[in-house]
Amino acid sequence: MEDVPDNAPEHCPGTKSEQAGKVSACQGCPNQKLCASGAAKAPDPAIAEIAVKLSTVKHKILVLSGKGGVGKSTFSAHLAHALASDTTKEVALLDVDICGPSIPRIMGLEGEQVHQSGSGWSPVYVEDNLAVMSIGFLLSSPDDAVIWRGPKKNGMIKQFLRDVDWGDLDYLIVDTPPGTSDEHLSIVQYLSSAGIDGAVIITTPQEVSLQDVRKEIRFCQKVKVPIIGVVENMSGFVCPKCKNTSEIFPPTSGGAERMCVDLDLPLLGQIPLDPRIGRSCDEGRSFFNEVPDSPATKVYHSIVQSVRDYCLNRATEEQSAT
Repeated sequence: MEDVPDNAPEHCPGTKSEQAGKVSACQGCPNQKLCASGAAKAPDPAIAEIAVKLSTVKHKILVLSGKGGVGKSTFSAHLAHALASDTTKEVALLDVDICGPSIPRIMGLEGEQVHQSGSGWSPVYVEDNLAVMSIGFLLSSPDDAVIWRGPKKNGMIKQFLRDVDWGDLDYLIVDTPPGTSDEHLSIVQYLSSAGIDGAVIITTPQEVSLQDVRKEIRFCQKVKVPIIGVVENMSGFVCPKCKNTSEIFPPTSGGAERMCVDLDLPLLGQIPLDPRIGRSCDEGRSFFNEVPDSPATKVYHSIVQSVRDYCLNRATEEQSAT
């Protein structure tokens, strides 16, 4: 993979390329001198260490969106709960939203702490087969602000991947912050040798959300992360009493469905609004257990099955290739 900085010009050859800093596209780039000097080309030894550490993790899935507030953490948590409902599978959820860690609250783990062992940091467990790691476990209070520049955030992500005792996992789900910057580049770089199965892209129906999500899709294409599919969150509201559906956020440009057709991407599902989802997250409980008959629960299960099928097919293809 050629590492492409987030502020790079459109035709950036990548920091690992022999042409880095030397081609016409590099003119005016703030990274030109660094790339041309060769300093940017030296591989981080942590990449190989992480590949060894995560060699016992079968599937690695990123949850992404260019937009904030679309429900990435909520989806990540419910994806983890659903995958772990199969007690024969080992699942872990990694929160790399360094400045806004919400996973501890959503998973009902606020106040928990990480412990050090001889094999590294021990993650916090929700169930016997569902582990969680977040910077929220390292803060003295949920109200503490993490005011860090990029290098320190990158170092934290490196520690999460290299120093946590993940053990044997079937699924590692990575919940990311909005955008396409430090955390995203770090997770892709550090997992470059370990392998990423794919990304699930989260959006809402409004064009203002889809506009940022298209940037996230472009990011995945540039760094060669496969896209499992797109999930449209907050897609209408189903009244719990009369069962009628209302469009709270009308899709003025066709929503995720139209975007997926235009970009030739799978639409995994459209999850309706349900106030009980927010309440379950605030209380740190699984929405599936609280409201198993909700229309949103049914859509979630369909999406999770698509993710399972994708990972199974990918594993089969890799075995055939070898």
